[in-house]
Amino acid sequence: MATVTFFEKTGCSGNARQKKLLLDSGHEVQARDLRHKVWTNFALLEFFIGLPVAQWFNRSAPAVKSGEVVPEELDEPTALALMRDNPLLIRRPLLQVGDERRVGFDAAAIDGWIGLARIPEDNIEACRHDDTTCEPPRISYVQSASGGAIACHHGGADHDASDCRSR
Repeated sequence: MATVTFFEKTGCSGNARQKKLLLDSGHEVQARDLRHKVWTNFALLEFFIGLPVAQWFNRSAPAVKSGEVVPEELDEPTALALMRDNPLLIRRPLLQVGDERRVGFDAAAIDGWIGLARIPEDNIEACRHDDTTCEPPRISYVQSASGGAIACHHGGADHDASDCRSR
């Protein structure tokens, strides 16, 4: 059986179901909160090899659901900058076994990679909670002169990117 480093959002019920499936399959799971790791471009790209930028994103992230971040419209440097600043944008989980890394929880692919005791019939990667439980981030993004994204953090709930330009 494999030792799986599992980057998650601690407390996420979907990640809990995924870890349970790995444990029930005899794997050792070393869980890490992806929000508490300092991500570099290189470290993120190791998980995303071969995937288009849009597939790097957590579709349940408040900034994606609200339309503030549109993954299909981002280039690689901008996507990486956004994810380094707001790790909740990163598709979960990030999985590592030895030197191999994967993003997301495609049960059939994981079964072929390290083996699973069973493959669930439902989408085990999907978010399972009521949308109202996610607090929207208090971050806006403005485009830099070089075309990248600059995060602007706010203390209040009502904000937009124009607040950043005036500072």
